[in-house]
Amino acid sequence: DHGKTTLTDSLLAKAGLISETKSGIQHWTDGREDEQKQGITIKSTGVTCYYEVPQEEQAKVPLLLNLIDSPGHVDFSSEVTAALRVTDGALVVIDFVEGVCIQTETVLRQALQERIKPVLMVNKMDRGFMELMLEPEDIYLQLLKVIESTNVVISTYEDANSEELQVDPRHGTVGFGSAYYGWGFTIQQFASIYSKKFKISKEKMVEKLWGDNYFDAEGKCWRKTAKVGDKTLERAFCSLIMKPIVSLSNLIQHGIDDEKLWKKLETVGVKLNFEEKALERKYLMKICMKRWINIADALLEMI
Repeated sequence: DHGKTTLTDSLLAKAGLISETKSGIQHWTDGREDEQKQGITIKSTGVTCYYEVPQEEQAKVPLLLNLIDSPGHVDFSSEVTAALRVTDGALVVIDFVEGVCIQTETVLRQALQERIKPVLMVNKMDRGFMELMLEPEDIYLQLLKVIESTNVVISTYEDANSEELQVDPRHGTVGFGSAYYGWGFTIQQFASIYSKKFKISKEKMVEKLWGDNYFDAEGKCWRKTAKVGDKTLERAFCSLIMKPIVSLSNLIQHGIDDEKLWKKLETVGVKLNFEEKALERKYLMKICMKRWINIADALLEMI
């Protein structure tokens, strides 16, 4: 289970169809009794959602999305085939830890046969630092492995005459996040924030936030290698994206220094009332992370 239905909950909550508090728990599209008992999707479920998506330097753009949550289990491949026949795009969800599985390859092959363009969401990233205690650099390397494995499958089955279908974070076709906690992002979202700080264009910042790019704070310049004399620089993706996420998550989870937590939340624009501050840590994590980097926003940007 890579989290497709949990991810769908986030989109439904964004559209106002379910409560934000039930997002990630309700599994709204698993409406059948056998699905709820077994905790898996057996039949494809369709739902129509309406959004108003903010655009840079523009008013909000209306978006009507017909979403089909299809099963992930190999025994229900026919449901996936039927769903692909009526869709314009495919959102492929992959578990950060498990990576590309046999069913992932099957679904990608089916999508490419139907000439459907895929986008990728690497889900359950919270497992990387909350469960496996990975360093930001190790998280980046695992993400790179997942993306490369996905592109190997795509290159195996794609039509030679079709458009470029390989997924790449720099092209806005890869998102990262945790559907259970409701947070997620694309490189483009963080590039919009950091382009102002570094005084460079968003397009250039996107290139800096993925791959072998390191910011030398002392020299105030970008470098392509981590080694500079005796010191080792940190990859931009790790220092500018993963570290803030891991740092905030740890502050919420462990509850050691709440004063520091409230100040940090203020700096990222997250406001909490007294009742929300008193919530159990798991629910506090969901509220804070959703208000900072909501996974539904990342998904809508890719769509």
